[in-house]
Amino acid sequence: MANLFSTPLLLLLLLLVSSSIPTSTQKTVRRPMKEKLSHLHFYWHDIVSGPSPTSIRVAEAPSTNKSATGFGAVVMIDDPLTAGPELSSKLLGRAQGFYALAGKDKVGLLMAMNFVVMDGKYNGSTVTIMGRNEVFAPVREMSVVGGSGLFRLSRGYAQAKTYSLDLKTGDAVVEYDVYVLHY
Repeated sequence: MANLFSTPLLLLLLLLVSSSIPTSTQKTVRRPMKEKLSHLHFYWHDIVSGPSPTSIRVAEAPSTNKSATGFGAVVMIDDPLTAGPELSSKLLGRAQGFYALAGKDKVGLLMAMNFVVMDGKYNGSTVTIMGRNEVFAPVREMSVVGGSGLFRLSRGYAQAKTYSLDLKTGDAVVEYDVYVLHY
């Protein structure tokens, strides 16, 4: 009987079998740098009145809705974020996104917005906020659920405190302290 290992057919068969065996294709993934905690502080200006509002109602509940809280309304925002409570203070960024009036019995907002940083070392980066904002509570807390740029893979929380609210116009200034864990 002929030696099977010397036949060209067997060599070809071994070559085909060995080439179909998957090989490990490991990618080198660099471990991220050490996690840092950054504190961002600014004032959020929600302007619903005047000739150039930064906050516009895009949907509302049917007229049969008798809720005093505005339940069902949705508002798109592109609000300025400033260093001080005055609108004329240094512009640090913009809050872009929306809030929905989600409380039937209390004024409670569902906030979903990106804080777009336009100044300093985080210029061009964003922090994404989502959460419940019970407007008349002294301090509200919302989650940092992500970000981009230098805030990629971020997490943390934001605390909001009303600085001023004009009940006649609806315009508001809210102080934000945002604590972001990022790499």
